[in-house]
Amino acid sequence: MHRIAILGGTTFDHIVHLNELPKPTPHTIHVAPFHEATGSTGAGKALSLAKLGMPIKLYSVLGNDSYGMAIVEHLRQENIDFTFDFDPSGTERHFNIMDSEGGRISMFVTQSSENPPISLQAVSSIVDWADVIVINIISYCKHLTEMVASTGKPVWTDLHDYDGVSSYHEPFIKASRFIHLSSDNLPDYRPTMQRFIDEGKELVVCTHGKQGATALTSSYEWFEQDAIFEYPLVDSNGAGDCFFSAFLAGYLKDYSIRKCLRMGAIAGALATSSLQLTSENLSALLLENEYDRLFTKE
Repeated sequence: MHRIAILGGTTFDHIVHLNELPKPTPHTIHVAPFHEATGSTGAGKALSLAKLGMPIKLYSVLGNDSYGMAIVEHLRQENIDFTFDFDPSGTERHFNIMDSEGGRISMFVTQSSENPPISLQAVSSIVDWADVIVINIISYCKHLTEMVASTGKPVWTDLHDYDGVSSYHEPFIKASRFIHLSSDNLPDYRPTMQRFIDEGKELVVCTHGKQGATALTSSYEWFEQDAIFEYPLVDSNGAGDCFFSAFLAGYLKDYSIRKCLRMGAIAGALATSSLQLTSENLSALLLENEYDRLFTKE
């Protein structure tokens, strides 16, 4: 089974749920259900891939503070192999406001340092152990892009809401052979996907939230997948990372691109039924059973 290194991305999130996002006028909200959870894209991918039975190791930075220790304890409880360095800026924290339709306003209360102390020997050991590397678009991970690219191993990245021109994303694009992104800032996403393939990428996957996802292969074959609305919406945080993880797990099992997209859609939908980054019930068996239930009758 392929071993996966995940580099970057752990936060402590404060999450408020409202029926609708606040209007831009001063007012008081008297009822605002609230919870706290481990967040960010590295934790989301690590938790979901581990639940899918994939051997993973996660590296990140966090603060030597109560928020960082809460993340460490949560990942320990989930049996995540987690290596971390302490960031002198403290643990990155997000304040997310969620509406009943899955919409989100995300505010960075604190941010990770751009150049925190990184134990390159520890990162190198994780990278050497892995067969596949996932590098997240966290600022301090920019310093790791050349290292992971030089390994010659398959490198995956998730560009999230890339706008097609941002220079910030370029080191991650250059280092990766497999790219995921969303169309949030790319209404005309197909030319960007095709550009990546023209530049030599092996696969590009673009997610569209409730509108599903699109994939383009190195042979210029397009695939489309509708979103799945089978499960109650509780919290949409983590859905994109669960989609990525299930797609990657399927790809490493040599599933077809169409099946990988469907697996991703199921895992992403399941994530929205939980207050955590991924469904507590997620497993490889559940994913296969749901796939059979939803698609084998076609």
